[in-house]
Amino acid sequence: MMLTALLDGRALPAGELAHAARVTAQTASSHLAKLLAGGLLALEIEGRHRYYRLAGSHVAQALEHLAAIRPEPQIRRPALSPEAQRLRFCRSCYDHLAGQVGVALTRALEDREYLRPALGKLLEVTPAGSQWLSRLGIDLRGIKPSRGGLARQCLDWTERQHHLAGPLGVELMGVLCASGWLRRGRESRAVDVLPKGRQELRAQLGVDVDHIS
Repeated sequence: MMLTALLDGRALPAGELAHAARVTAQTASSHLAKLLAGGLLALEIEGRHRYYRLAGSHVAQALEHLAAIRPEPQIRRPALSPEAQRLRFCRSCYDHLAGQVGVALTRALEDREYLRPALGKLLEVTPAGSQWLSRLGIDLRGIKPSRGGLARQCLDWTERQHHLAGPLGVELMGVLCASGWLRRGRESRAVDVLPKGRQELRAQLGVDVDHIS
């Protein structure tokens, strides 16, 4: 639960992580020490304050994959809370877009052949895709590929389908937020699709946010 609370890329103090996990501060401290030793967390110190964050996007990816392979329960699921519904609809996966909107966006990019599946779960940007990204203000030449390539598929743990990750996914989400399409939540990983985003997603990619299911 503490690791999940850090999936939006923020650094949080031990007290907030203890509250998220519903454990005492002493119990949280013990677990945080083990997570640090295991390389899952990084520690930032500001004066007398200590803040914890995920050690990198590779940890976020591992968490999403672990969540996605959990067995399906054989009993009826309880109704999702409003916050859980928001997270399923649109959320940040560490530093890129996930949830139903993230999956729909990625599918639309592939349907329009802006992205093309490649080997090893990588995604290749086509010339048409490069032109579309350029119109958004994204210059691929200015994005440094990671060891996992420029763009890759990330298995979405609620939708069991892929969304766009990698340096391109990070850049795209940043631009969509800066352009007024999306807005990150202040206290959770939920992401709001703003009116401009709903209009542009429908006009440019055929993604009707109001009818995603």
